[in-house]
Amino acid sequence: MSELLSQQSGRVLTLTLNRPQARNALNNALLTQIAEALEAAQQDESIGAVVITGNERFFAAGADLKEMASRDMPATLNDPRPQLWARIERFPKPLMTAVNGYALGAGCELALLSDIIVAGDNARFGLPEIMLGIMPGAGGTQRLIRSVGKALAYRMVLSGEAIDAPQALRAGLVAEVHPAALTLEYAQKLAASIARHAPLALQAAKNALQQAQNTGLSQGLLQERQLFTLLAATEDRQEGIAAFLEKRPAEFKGR
Repeated sequence: MSELLSQQSGRVLTLTLNRPQARNALNNALLTQIAEALEAAQQDESIGAVVITGNERFFAAGADLKEMASRDMPATLNDPRPQLWARIERFPKPLMTAVNGYALGAGCELALLSDIIVAGDNARFGLPEIMLGIMPGAGGTQRLIRSVGKALAYRMVLSGEAIDAPQALRAGLVAEVHPAALTLEYAQKLAASIARHAPLALQAAKNALQQAQNTGLSQGLLQERQLFTLLAATEDRQEGIAAFLEKRPAEFKGR
């Protein structure tokens, strides 16, 4: 049985974590499959956005502790996971997560790595690593504090306590909350709406937003203007403006 299911509808690719016996724990093999699927989607012009989801009880309950327990410090230093996370982060197209149930540890970090989180009303987000004598190691401390601010990030990381979907929405961690049975449907609809836009403009906008999170304001503004200027040379920009003026739907071609 494949641990990562893939299905495309229109311009949206949905990747479903499929390790129910392990509560969708993210081991190296599954992270590798995610990275490879995203790299293939990057090259596929028919795919405009990707949604990653789990099942109704578990998005992903964390890293695979059995796999982690076998690693001492030298093995941890040579762990391929940082490279796998970096490959996922480099995906240039819109990346969304549809989260039902528990998104804990590495599962929460995968959601944090996505561009937009759509949550079910049964979703819970947490970084409980401190309870195991460790700490988040796949971007959890850095991305969480940028998403929810100092007070809540410190509380979640240092206590290990999870927050529910309404708390996550109030904190700005998730974009939307829906009944659990409809989470994926709403995420796919949003992804389809996003995927109809000009591919180069989407990638440039995502790049600029990432810069805003990862750099100072002056550097981010410079990067934003450079990307804006580069888009002036694209056919899609001309088509988008012409379609607006002519009051017709735009036909973007990714050029």
